[in-house]
Amino acid sequence: MPDFANAPDLDRARADARDHFWPHSRPAGNVEGKTGLQVVTHGKGVWVIDGEGERWFDTMSGLWLVNIGHGRQEIADAVYRQMLELAFSPGDTVSPATAELSGRLARLSQDEAARVYFVSGGSEANETALKLAKNYHHLNGEPTRWKVLSRRGSYHGATLACTSLGRGGPGGGSVPMHFGPLVPGNVHVAQPAAYRCHLCAEAGGCSMECARDVERAILHEGPATVAAFIGEPISAAAGIHLPHPEYWPAVREICERYGVLLIADEVITGFCRTGRMFAMEHWGVKPDIFTVAKALTSGYLPIGAAVATGKVADAFSGGEERVFQHLITFGGNPASCAAALANLDIMEGEDMAARSREMGDYLFERLQTLRKHGIVGDVRGGMGLLCAVELVKDRKTREQFPKEAGLDRRVVRHMREHGLLGRGGHVIPVAPPLCIDRGEIDEAVDRLDSALTRLGAELAEV
Repeated sequence: MPDFANAPDLDRARADARDHFWPHSRPAGNVEGKTGLQVVTHGKGVWVIDGEGERWFDTMSGLWLVNIGHGRQEIADAVYRQMLELAFSPGDTVSPATAELSGRLARLSQDEAARVYFVSGGSEANETALKLAKNYHHLNGEPTRWKVLSRRGSYHGATLACTSLGRGGPGGGSVPMHFGPLVPGNVHVAQPAAYRCHLCAEAGGCSMECARDVERAILHEGPATVAAFIGEPISAAAGIHLPHPEYWPAVREICERYGVLLIADEVITGFCRTGRMFAMEHWGVKPDIFTVAKALTSGYLPIGAAVATGKVADAFSGGEERVFQHLITFGGNPASCAAALANLDIMEGEDMAARSREMGDYLFERLQTLRKHGIVGDVRGGMGLLCAVELVKDRKTREQFPKEAGLDRRVVRHMREHGLLGRGGHVIPVAPPLCIDRGEIDEAVDRLDSALTRLGAELAEV
């Protein structure tokens, strides 16, 4: 058995995980076999290695975030150097790494006047963006603007306010109502999802009704009551549906017309995932606020940020009464910022955006071969390394498998049996690290092909 510097007693680690570790959004206690929680010890590129030395293919870049791949020494070195100098900057101070990262993000946003509010992760980034938008309108003499529009089925984080947005769950399902009343003022509009769009079902193609639904909601609620519209450029929780090319320009125009701030949630799509540094660049749309996290450090350390245009940020200048009264303890942590700077150096130095475009096209092409399986209803992608395979009971009617079929459990079991780590259910996301090569894409698709063969045979007997 391999020697593990950070956990030399693997049996003890498994016992502690079984008895005390509380995993996110899954049952606790199961660390047995290939279907239980895996104890992994090493990572390299698109692979993670478990305690027995078995390699697992990371189909989702950890959780949509290990964009540069596992095991990059440069990140560890940068964090080590920073922690030797300063691990945490006290109140009323800022580290050079934090200051440099704020400037770099502002320049990447193509707004030299932008300001960056650092937080610990994506949920906090979106929570911050919501508070910024509402506070912005209050400072501009419109305190009645406090409602937020979001798209049904989207997921923007786990705080109570973010849970209220879109109602999309971490696994793609609806968030259970186990947390008491959700935050008021959240209005849900149509999701651009061509494969399952009820608005376009009879139109024979996209009618752009999903964009017009934003305007209808603003007018119904009253423009003077709406603070912001928030959406992912490509919604992951909703199943990775690419919007119509005119969707985002239309939404941008609608928001401007009614004085509504546009918030782009780039937590998953940012940092070269779609073949551009930020996904909104594909449509030439500039949001008023955009949020980032995850791939800003490629997951090597926690970080997040809300990036506001100069127009928005300037509203908070001019005296104590205009200060944004918001605080996140670990926001702008020097070590996390050092990791982010090193991560951006790698992304730009190795042209990860171009690699994502090239490998994304190849992955999308190879995934088309899975349409031979009768249970595959749709294969989506074509914009970087962000793809999805949707499973259906009936391809002609697009009927989904019923809950009793236990599709989530079955899909994950077959994926695990083929050495694939990731999510599975009605939709199987395929978003590997951007460092992937063609041979690794071939291997991953071949493994998924075999898993679907066995899954299809099993479901035929249900």
